[in-house]
Amino acid sequence: MKVRASIACAALAAAALLGACGERPQTAQAPQKRGDTPAWQGASNPYVASGWKPGDAASWEQHMRRRAQGQNDYSRAN
Repeated sequence: MKVRASIACAALAAAALLGACGERPQTAQAPQKRGDTPAWQGASNPYVASGWKPGDAASWEQHMRRRAQGQNDYSRAN
């Protein structure tokens, strides 16, 4: 009886593991962003940085410079 229960338990575990291996097709819900557009023109979502003006290259460069300085350990140590 114990052998039958352990076989059933092993079969159930194998079925659960193999069931997770199936892959579903991944389709994009939103239109894909084109890769050939400049980075400062590609913001069409509500999660952009505050103060940044979409389409303005100078504003984009300023925000990127400020962000990089915030991650610079040498400038924060002083």
